[in-house]
Amino acid sequence: MKKIRDHYSRQARQDNYPARSVYKLKEMDRRFSLLRPGQKVLDLGASPGSWCSFAAQKVQSRGFVLAVDLKEPTLSFPQHVVFIQGDIINDNAAREQVRDFAPFDLVLSDMAPKTTGIKITDQARSHELAREAFDLAREMLGPGGSMVVKIFEGPDVQELGREMKACFKRVKHFKPKSSRAESKEIFLVGMELVQQEV
Repeated sequence: MKKIRDHYSRQARQDNYPARSVYKLKEMDRRFSLLRPGQKVLDLGASPGSWCSFAAQKVQSRGFVLAVDLKEPTLSFPQHVVFIQGDIINDNAAREQVRDFAPFDLVLSDMAPKTTGIKITDQARSHELAREAFDLAREMLGPGGSMVVKIFEGPDVQELGREMKACFKRVKHFKPKSSRAESKEIFLVGMELVQQEV
């Protein structure tokens, strides 16, 4: 598995991406056709910038990507990418900035908590972040929109999956081949948001 991990790390350097995580999004895009020219995309937990860089390539110059993170990305982005540095979970001002750009066609969340090494604690924190991303997606997506959210494997995955199935026509669990073998992360992909009653 170390050889596979090294392969993706080397490939990221060759492709000028700051992190190997881009290949996870590429796998999901190949499987579910998430990204298309002209889309508006919200990328939560965007730093160091691999996901929003790939998204920007796919939506092309007539599309738009809004990247949000506590840390600045290490990449320079094209003009159709805007970066907001802030805590969209706890800072209402940052959330209002993002809301100004809504609605979006796709919300991506690769957010992960600081890990403690205690499995149950890390999974609970991951679930909390994933729930926040899901709530944001419901608020920020337009009808028919989609979302991708990372969560650590555990009992909360099924619960979140059920909640997503009430809002999206299709929900899939996906473990990318490019994830580290020891990683507990999986991704929930919600497609075609159903118009919700107010």
